[in-house]
Parts: sequence; structure tokens; C-alpha cells
Amino acid sequence: MKKKSKSISYAKWGYIFILPFFVSFFIFSLIPLIDTIRYSFFEYYRSGIKEIGPNFIGMANYAELLKSDMLKYGGNTLILWLIGFIPQILVALLLAVWFTDIRMKIHAKQFFKVVIYLPNLIMASAFAMLFFTMFSTNGPVNEILMSMGLTEKAIDFMGTVGGTRSLIGLMNFLMWFGNTTIMLMAAIMGISVDIFEASDLDGCTGLQRFFYITLPQIRPILAYTLITSVIGGLQMFDVPQILTNGQGNPDRTSMTLIMFLNNHLKSRNYGMAGALSVYLFIVSGILCFFVYKMTIDDDPDGSKAAAKKKAKEERRRR
Repeated sequence: MKKKSKSISYAKWGYIFILPFFVSFFIFSLIPLIDTIRYSFFEYYRSGIKEIGPNFIGMANYAELLKSDMLKYGGNTLILWLIGFIPQILVALLLAVWFTDIRMKIHAKQFFKVVIYLPNLIMASAFAMLFFTMFSTNGPVNEILMSMGLTEKAIDFMGTVGGTRSLIGLMNFLMWFGNTTIMLMAAIMGISVDIFEASDLDGCTGLQRFFYITLPQIRPILAYTLITSVIGGLQMFDVPQILTNGQGNPDRTSMTLIMFLNNHLKSRNYGMAGALSVYLFIVSGILCFFVYKMTIDDDPDGSKAAAKKKAKEERRRR
């Protein structure tokens, strides 16, 4: 009799290889997350050398945050994110379409890709210090403007609300538009060339090609870009922190939610910091859900729309 060949299962090796990730996630992410949520329900801070708590106080930290300037700082964060993100996504889409369009015959594409991506490699702290030096009242930007006769005296860029917010938005734009451009280029290059050739034969214009072919086809990557940008915007910290020396000047109009969180951590008010972290987690989840629903097409082949149209026609006949 022939012996039955013993089947070898390689499934266990997959679990073994992904085990380090789950162990790291459990130790460094899940446990701190649960601990943060737990601390948010406690009064736990230091007053001088005296440590208060942890004393269970329920939802008191959450209620106290709503009475504070948290909503104002949330508005600041939203404004700073919009100032940087809107130009970022528009320029990135434009560059991605240009660099992937064969008809434009752009030379030295690899060089331009490197140049576009380079600002993403610079540390945010170095970028902020560079802008702080360039746009100070005695900086080179003011000297150039006065030497050209465009202004009679130095402009205090960081002394006005619009100036400070514009600089923060410009820095965020310069640091991240290259990364967004590369991702969108990869998404457009993944579209079948046959679709574009068919559109050219049908006489589609450049705008029609962009809005009816390119945008619908890159929706998954666009959704990913928007979601990561929303999360990054809520976590905005390093650029405004360094540029305003942690004060959010002028008049705290550049203070972000993470800067507010950092102030609680510096004062060792772990209960309030935990509650604010939970608020940020909830807001991030809600915003990402809405962005995902708006950008993902749940009817790519049009079958659902056709079925609805058919059902309406049948109702009319009846």
C-alpha cells in the first residue's frame, strides 16, 4: 500500500511572521491607548511637589475641556489645515496630471520628481527655524522688500494673525505637496492607457478627461490622501510650536489642539490630557468616516444607479 503523503501547511508561518507586529502594537499602542482613556476619568495632576490623585471624577475632565478654549483651538487647527491643504491638493493634482500626460512631453521628469519631494525630507523643526529667520523683522525677506522699494518699513509677519497663519500654511504646503504629488502620480499611472486612448478618439477635452476619467479612477488613493491629511492636520504641532515659541501668538490664534495638549502634559495634568486625547480620537474617527464616504464610489459600474432608474420608470408606468 502506498503511504499517504503528509500535507505541509505553511499557514502557521504567516502568523509567526506577523506576530512581532501584533506584539509591538499591543505593547506600544494598545496598552497606552487604554491607559490614556482610563486616566481621562481621573483627577491626576501635580501641584508643585505634591501629586494629586489619581481620584476618579467621571466625566468632569470632559466637561471642563468644553468650558475651556478647546473649541477655539480646534477652530485654529481647522483654519491652519485648510490654508495648507487646499493649495497642496490642487497643486499636487495639477502636477500629477502634467507629469503623467504623455502628450506634454516633459523632459527630466525624474529630476523634477526629486526636487518636488525634497522638502518632505527636511525636518519640520529645521523648516520652522528657517522661516523664522527669513521672515523676521530683520530677516532677508524684509531687507529685499525694502531694498526694492516695495515697503518703507519692515513687515512684522509674525506679529499679525494673517501673517503667522499664512507662514504656517505655507510651510505645511511646501513640506507635504511633494509626497501627495508622487502618490497621485502613481495612482494616475495605474489607469489603463486604453481608457485614455478611447477618450481621445471620442474627442474628449482635457477637462472632460480629468473630471470624468482621472478623478473617478484615482478615488481610492485620493481618499487615502485626504484621510492621512485630516489626521496630520489634527496632529499639527511642530511647525506652529517652533514658529511661535509654543505661545500660539498673536493672541493664541495659532495655538493648535496638540499644542494645547502639550501644555497639559508639561503641567503634568494627565487627566485633562487624557480627556483631550479621547476628544481628538473621536473627532479624527468622525472626520475620516465622512471623508471616506464622500470619496469612495460604492457604485463603480453604475449598476445600482441603473436599477434605481429602472425601478422609478416601473413606478411611473403603474
